[in-house]
Parts: sequence; structure tokens; C-alpha cells
Amino acid sequence: MRGLQRMVEEDQYCIDVLTQVAATTRALQAFSLELLGEHLGSCVVEAARAGNGEAEIKVREATDAIARLVRS
Repeated sequence: MRGLQRMVEEDQYCIDVLTQVAATTRALQAFSLELLGEHLGSCVVEAARAGNGEAEIKVREATDAIARLVRS
């Protein structure tokens, strides 16, 4: 993000800035998917094993997070 800010401040060519915005967006999406996978594989699985109703909350949270990712 700082790199993008610096590019704008340095009045870099707009297309170059847009290219970096696209690359940053893809990187954030990949990171989000990885983090979501980790969450499902650990937090949701652990909650399901505990069997105290916490799994339903974790699944709902994950579903909401997926919906936000799809909309973005």
C-alpha cells in the first residue's frame, strides 16, 4: 500500500499505478483465501470437535467472510 501511495505521490504514470493496484488486489485476494482456509481448518474444526454449539457460530462467521470476499 505504501508503494502505491509513493507511486501516486511521485506522479507515476497512471497505467503503471493501475497495474500495481491490480497486482495488490490479486495478492490480497490470495492471502484472504489462504487465511480463510486456515480458519476453516483450525478454528471451525476445533469448534466442531468441542461440540458446544460454537461450530455453528464459526461456520456463520466463515460464511459471512466468504460473502464479503465474493462481493469485493
